[in-house]
Amino acid sequence: PYYVQPNQDLFVHATLYSTEPNLVLFTDTCVVSPNPHDFTTMASDLVRRGCVRDPTCGNYYSPGKRIAQFKFRAPIYPRVCLQCKVLACNRYNYFSQRYQGYMRRGKR
Repeated sequence: PYYVQPNQDLFVHATLYSTEPNLVLFTDTCVVSPNPHDFTTMASDLVRRGCVRDPTCGNYYSPGKRIAQFKFRAPIYPRVCLQCKVLACNRYNYFSQRYQGYMRRGKR
């Protein structure tokens, strides 16, 4: 758990270290909860299947595509527990979950 003040901005940063040049990072899902053992009952979605679900959540541009980063405003919990699913995808695989997520959003 990370203890924070309500409405405090929190920053999340993940870096991919690999010698494979065609891999890119994709933030698939991130959920915030006050309970480190329960990410369903009292949880709130920040990102779900690549789509931002929380209005306080914002992505940051990363030029190398080997960094996934975003910020969000802490909910009114006494502590914040974060669970994320970050995928390493082949940049040229248009059937990957990364591109499928982008295609779904594009049809809306």
